Amino acid sequence: MGEKRSRVRTRRRCWWARTDDPDYVRYHDLEWGRAVHDERRLFEMLTLEGAQAGLSWSTILHKRAGYRRAFARFDPRKVARFDARTRARLRRDPGIVRNRLKIDSTVSNAKAFLAVQRECGSFDRYLWSFVGRRPLVNRPRPGTVPARTALSDALSRDLARRGFRFVGSTIIYAFLQAVGVVNDHSRGCFRCPPRRRSGRAVRAARKPR
Repeated sequence: MGEKRSRVRTRRRCWWARTDDPDYVRYHDLEWGRAVHDERRLFEMLTLEGAQAGLSWSTILHKRAGYRRAFARFDPRKVARFDARTRARLRRDPGIVRNRLKIDSTVSNAKAFLAVQRECGSFDRYLWSFVGRRPLVNRPRPGTVPARTALSDALSRDLARRGFRFVGSTIIYAFLQAVGVVNDHSRGCFRCPPRRRSGRAVRAARKPR
């Protein structure tokens, strides 16, 4: 057990995950940057990233269990049916961020999420179409990760057009990182994907002598 804890402490991570907060470290090691295709997980991360607006990510991570309980384990069909009485009850729930606009937007976003599913077959298909269904692996140098990009600008505009709220470009870029559409693990991080060799280099390596 001691050896396992030592490995966890000595692994090189992205700068923002160099902390003693176990929730932060676990999120970095097991979730951030990994491709997500599950509909509920996509709705969950879209909700949590919107809830973070103006707050720290650690605050949201520590309330994650409360969010799952309060929002029907992020089943968009159930959340879309939350009425005024349910929303009022949620504004008194200490397990989540008790902000009326954020609570109301989660319900309206669930309705918009279902509309995307009906139009595109799934939110997964819609989202990943923005990158040709292949994640963007950037391998950035530490401290050079942008807050927004042309991709997040485009997705943000389209989501807003479809009736989503709390989907500004900065929020959406964080969402893209969270669900692995963009992989921004920095160089030196043990979760940073290795650089791919070009096809020519691979063929040369395989050429028999």
